[in-house]
Amino acid sequence: MEVLLLIIVNVILPVFLLIGAGAVLHIRYSLDMNTLAKLNTYLLMPALSFVNIYQNEIDAHTLFHVLSFLILQSLCLMALSAGIAKAAKFDNSLSATFKNSVVLVNSGNFGLPISQLVFHQNPLGLSIQIIVLIFQNLLTYTYGLYNSVSVNTKGLQAMKVFLKNPVIYAFLAGLLCHSLSIQIPGFIWTPIENLAAAFLAIALVTLGAQSASLKLIRFSLPLILSIVGRLILSPVIAIMVILTLGLEGTTAQALFIASSFPTSRNSSLFALEYENHPEYAAQAVLMSTVFSIATVTVIVYSAKILFPG
Repeated sequence: MEVLLLIIVNVILPVFLLIGAGAVLHIRYSLDMNTLAKLNTYLLMPALSFVNIYQNEIDAHTLFHVLSFLILQSLCLMALSAGIAKAAKFDNSLSATFKNSVVLVNSGNFGLPISQLVFHQNPLGLSIQIIVLIFQNLLTYTYGLYNSVSVNTKGLQAMKVFLKNPVIYAFLAGLLCHSLSIQIPGFIWTPIENLAAAFLAIALVTLGAQSASLKLIRFSLPLILSIVGRLILSPVIAIMVILTLGLEGTTAQALFIASSFPTSRNSSLFALEYENHPEYAAQAVLMSTVFSIATVTVIVYSAKILFPG
């Protein structure tokens, strides 16, 4: 119980205090969400990705295990969400949004800050989360977009959007500089490092500002199923995949924790853009984030016990 309390105080509480600050600021001053989104996506997140990959080494064996896990877990979640949608007799529009709410994860402005706090003394954990983030970006603009629009008219556009994401190139640049042992001059390294350090606070304030505009109407069956699928069934599937692959230590911890993050806001943006039950999609993002206070705490605590290392 003492360890659980420490996780709440040292990991979960700091995250939600910053989220709360962002919500209050947005309600009071109407923050420019487009500016905040671009600041996170095109400056802070790439800087964090570059710094972490440049400073830390992920061997090919670990990378193979991480990618194997992500592919297997994603396929399981796709099949599970499709089966639930069919059993619940959702229409095509609702089914698309429901599947996105279960499969697509907030690995950026929620997952990375959580991982920064959990693995602040173990850089490998954060490096794995960056790989998870890149994989989720690919999944979002392929599978996620496919669920929202016709693949024949938008498939190529989805890949173009993915290839515009600077996190990918920051990751590759960091990997290249690390592999070739390139020394980065101090006048370049210092601002990059400062940007990376700023990511955690700005990302969580942004998430709070986004959440402030969302409203819960009622706990419908699709909403309950989304929350259960994302916050409970996803970690259950994750632990089965981890055991199947024989993963251990930090790798297992990082992947188990990454499986517990709430629904990606991109699922809500897709639903809004293509008119696939946008109110329900926004509620799924909001409530999965709120309930993750409890579930992520339990998962972080369980990860340390189940996969010591």
